[in-house]
Amino acid sequence: MKEPPLSTLRGFVTLHVTGPQVEKFINAVAEAGIVIWEVKPAGDGASLNLLLDDFFALRPLLKKTGCRMHVTARNGLPFRAARLWRRKLFAAGILLFGVTLLLFCSMVWTIRVEGNKLIASDDILAAARQEGVYPYQWIWRMEDPDKLSKKLASRVPGISWVGVERTGTSITIQVVEADRPENKPLLSQRHLVSRTDAVVTGIYAEQGRPVVGIHSRVKKGQILISGALGDEENTEYVVAKGEVKGLVWHEYNIEVPLKTTSSSYTGERKDRTYLVLGKWAVQLWGYGKSGFDKSRTLTENNMLTWRSLRLPLGVMTEKELQIQYTSSVKTAEEARADGIARAKNDILARYGADSTIKSQKILHEKKDNGKVYMKVLFEVEEKIAEELPIVNN
Repeated sequence: MKEPPLSTLRGFVTLHVTGPQVEKFINAVAEAGIVIWEVKPAGDGASLNLLLDDFFALRPLLKKTGCRMHVTARNGLPFRAARLWRRKLFAAGILLFGVTLLLFCSMVWTIRVEGNKLIASDDILAAARQEGVYPYQWIWRMEDPDKLSKKLASRVPGISWVGVERTGTSITIQVVEADRPENKPLLSQRHLVSRTDAVVTGIYAEQGRPVVGIHSRVKKGQILISGALGDEENTEYVVAKGEVKGLVWHEYNIEVPLKTTSSSYTGERKDRTYLVLGKWAVQLWGYGKSGFDKSRTLTENNMLTWRSLRLPLGVMTEKELQIQYTSSVKTAEEARADGIARAKNDILARYGADSTIKSQKILHEKKDNGKVYMKVLFEVEEKIAEELPIVNN
């Protein structure tokens, strides 16, 4: 016979029937209208499947034919439910896990903003929060994405189009910014003067009148490109523009230790997780000591929020990272090269990456108390012009 429909939901058993009249028992079962399937020889008898509802109807047939039966397997939902009922705590845990998973899947966990260049993401997220879109918000409490798009576009200035898309528990806000006219700075009439003592090596006047030449020695505050055109009787003031480069001398006092100690992470770490309830923290995982000789601990707090309220409930993670210290000893030549390289980097950072170090000269050097002390003079070609507004009295 064929397996009846919904046999798994109704429950069925597998029987091993033995006795002198097994074939007569099977025929009697068929004549009684009891559905059996997968009937096959097994040892000194036969094996068959039977619905749970028909199991107790076999007793008179077994007695009539003198056969015996033994249940070899129990299948279907009723037997699984019975096993779960015997393990009530386990069943309750599965139910609680399912409910928790369903609740977590019904919340917004992450919000991403894409397409914005001039408008800060924090401004867009703040506007979305006012419309009810923020982490840990219930998805079913959010409005339709089309309505949210229109409200966000009207709430954030400088946006021509907003698209809101939900994928699972993640929200993506696509932004198209409106074209803005370029804001040109308002320039006042001015001179370009030297910001330090120097020797001019190059001058380019885009607007204004150059008053110094190449190889001229200038002092701090001296006019390089004048914004005054004409003579004493007919004078017109303009915004001086251009570029002036000159040789400038910088003196550095350099101090470099011969022995240095540095720290680095080894990659080994131990994590500890705590459940935070107000001012209390209960450790959940990561018991035991790390065994690290030297370590550094980083703490991350992930507290739950409800709308604009920060709830006193969350998870705290401590990451204990193993650290190893290494010591290195430099020679006097290495310390000298290291100090000069640091000074050059400082010059480029202070006076522009387009500055050129023409020469260097060590004025004084000594070695004392495990350190190298130097006084170095650098000759640098750099931009020396700065603005000076023209004030008409």
